[in-house]
Amino acid sequence: MKPLQQNSVIPLYHQLMERLKESIEKENWKPGDKIPSENQLMDEFGVSRNTAKKAIEELVQEGILYRIQGKGTFVAKPKLQQSLMGFYSFSKVLKENGLNPKDIILKIEEVKPSKKIIDALQLDENENVIEVKRLRCANNEPYILESSFIPKSVVTDMEQLKKVGEISLYDLFARQFNVVVSKAKEAFEPVLIRADESGYLQTKEGRPALLLERIAYDAAERPVEFCISIVRGDRCRFYTELT
Repeated sequence: MKPLQQNSVIPLYHQLMERLKESIEKENWKPGDKIPSENQLMDEFGVSRNTAKKAIEELVQEGILYRIQGKGTFVAKPKLQQSLMGFYSFSKVLKENGLNPKDIILKIEEVKPSKKIIDALQLDENENVIEVKRLRCANNEPYILESSFIPKSVVTDMEQLKKVGEISLYDLFARQFNVVVSKAKEAFEPVLIRADESGYLQTKEGRPALLLERIAYDAAERPVEFCISIVRGDRCRFYTELT
């Protein structure tokens, strides 16, 4: 690897990060490979332990590397790439990337909605919703913790919701409830994974994630679903195209 520029305005830890990224991008190290230790990086690049440690920690936070206690630091699998240019199916994206999708249903239950859900679904205050909480996995690894809140008036048979995973939720809407989702609005913001979410997502509390909120509408522009998703930041990446 190229030596670091000691007199550059770019911090040494950031230069080291870029060198490590370059090796990963060139496939000198592949997913699952162990990278050099902090001591090895110190010797190779002539940096302090703090510099080597910070570079590795930053790449772990980005999801490019991961640590195994007592064994070392390893190259993580590439993030799942998802365009925001139109409707997308998580299961379809996984299949296109050679991954096996799997949904684990955690809860299907009638619940009293919060004010936020009432406003999003344009409900009366005394209307209940059906919550479908599920863990969305790729090759049995959890990527997304998702809760869909559906107006009770939409769901003619709660038992049908158990089929979610076998077919997509929106296909189920069309086939079983005669509801065709025609558009959706989504909002995103960065968050940190909470303690109660870390167990489901099999990652550490405080790791970066993306909070995704979506309102789906039928052809008459009636809101038929309010969805809240916690997406692992080390496994998924969203992008858009500007023209």
